[in-house]
Amino acid sequence: MEFVPEKIIDEVALSLEGSAGAYEEAVELLREEQPVILAYLFNEELKIFTQGEKEYMLYLILVIWKAIKASNPDEVPATSANSFTAKEEKNWEILQAQKKRTFRDKLDVFFDQYPQEDLLAFVEDALVEDEEDESVVTKEGREAVFVILKTVVDCWTQVETTASGTK
Repeated sequence: MEFVPEKIIDEVALSLEGSAGAYEEAVELLREEQPVILAYLFNEELKIFTQGEKEYMLYLILVIWKAIKASNPDEVPATSANSFTAKEEKNWEILQAQKKRTFRDKLDVFFDQYPQEDLLAFVEDALVEDEEDESVVTKEGREAVFVILKTVVDCWTQVETTASGTK
């Protein structure tokens, strides 16, 4: 899996923000190619999130997905529900083991030798409160949104192998 640089992430974000048509097209392609991710996002269990948080997560997922595809056109695997759940549980365990006080400090552990650091930084930056802007994501929802988005990045960038060593 090729590294996804910040430049590509920024270009994708601008393209989605600049055109309602591009956004809608990306949602349709995501629905076709990654149905598990879209189904998870609109699952009844996620009723803890506000509608604004869900819409923002969808936008961030689209940016992540399109940026990965731009850098790796033939390598974005479809995600299975089992794979997503296993990776999500692991990410929750790591986050909950952190005793640090601030949101950013708790996330430091995820950056240690992470192969897609720019994607992870994009997620972190999207969730950190900006003093000028009112965040779409509530303080209570930040950690959960981070775990979901980190899990999505993991699913799309970490190639799993079978016991025989093949994909």
